[in-house]
Amino acid sequence: MKVSNRKKRGTAVDLTPMIDVVFQLILFFLVSTTFAVLPAINVNLPESETAQGADIAGITITIQSNGKMWFNDEQVSFSTLGKKLAAFDTEGKKKEEYPVTLEADENVTNGSIVKVFDVLRTEGFVSVNLRTTDK
Repeated sequence: MKVSNRKKRGTAVDLTPMIDVVFQLILFFLVSTTFAVLPAINVNLPESETAQGADIAGITITIQSNGKMWFNDEQVSFSTLGKKLAAFDTEGKKKEEYPVTLEADENVTNGSIVKVFDVLRTEGFVSVNLRTTDK
């Protein structure tokens, strides 16, 4: 009987298809991820040592140092702010629990901030966060 000394071929796993699939999954999740979009309104926020993070979702009211006021990304005045708040859909949540973020330039007067708080309370919004920057 003849015995042959042929070398056996080693089996190798081709990783190229798996790498392609993983790369496609990474791209899919990167593209499908939603990012929080902040309004592009420049405000010089005051600094705070005790600032805490808060959710961005909800209403954002921005007051610039020149007196311009924004409701989310729409410019409003004190007289139209109440109408916008009254007509705003809180997505089934109570107005008392719906988050409102107030971004006021550090040069905005206290009187302007108090006027905004009055309008918010009049319309039933009481969960207000003041946005600041870390020191």
